[in-house]
Amino acid sequence: MSVTGSITDEQVELLINDVLEQHGYDFTGYSRASLKRRVSRLYSLDKHLSFAEFRYKTLNDNVYFKHFVEGVTVNVTEMFRDPVFYKLLRTKILPSLNTYPFIRIWLAGCSTGEEAYSIAIILKELNLLQKSLIYATDINPTVLEKAANGMFPLSQMKSYSENYIASGGTKDFSSYYSANYNLAKFDAELKHKMIFSTHNLVSDGSFNEFQLILCRNVLIYFDRPLQFSVLRLFDQSLESLGYLALGTKETIDFSPISNTYKRIGTDKIWRKVSA
Repeated sequence: MSVTGSITDEQVELLINDVLEQHGYDFTGYSRASLKRRVSRLYSLDKHLSFAEFRYKTLNDNVYFKHFVEGVTVNVTEMFRDPVFYKLLRTKILPSLNTYPFIRIWLAGCSTGEEAYSIAIILKELNLLQKSLIYATDINPTVLEKAANGMFPLSQMKSYSENYIASGGTKDFSSYYSANYNLAKFDAELKHKMIFSTHNLVSDGSFNEFQLILCRNVLIYFDRPLQFSVLRLFDQSLESLGYLALGTKETIDFSPISNTYKRIGTDKIWRKVSA
């Protein structure tokens, strides 16, 4: 069976509307092209006999629905991904937050947690970890379980170490984890400063006020109205003079919040200059 074309546009619409009504997960604002690719791929890999069977199982089998959410949400991440970005965090953004008595950071769309641990390591090296808290959220509870475990494949540590050094890290990267068979288990001190929680950017509201919000490579999967809605949510959640960081292909330009933010250099980080 072909991966593409196995599900029609009409079937995608029917399915995501059913999912919203039955489970409360709102995928209606997701980019249709990428959503259709992922739904079709899931349909094909799981070898459903018909769309009716696929639909029934998604709506009525809670275990399978969890699998469905895993399949249609994107969970591609790595530690210190885009080292130039992390170098800017290390040298300019995070040090500027040192004047706050307590630093609250929201990492939206945290996936399996590599980015959260990367930020915690930088905070530790800047002597800011003890007065910081990272709220790491995702729509997918399965990836949050993995993130909370703080264990990643040992085979990836070499590339993660290279990213760490390229981002300005000067310590022995292996000092932050212990080898446990084929897994690297990161220090509890880092995990202690993180709160992992489910949060749906589509339907859930603001839950705190932050000095830094990171949502990198999530908005690209949303259509323009949903992007604007999420940006308004971030604006409501960001303290004046706080920072908003997006992915390399994402921007707040032409959005409803653009007039109250100033871009930091050529990077995808903006500072909220007025409420």
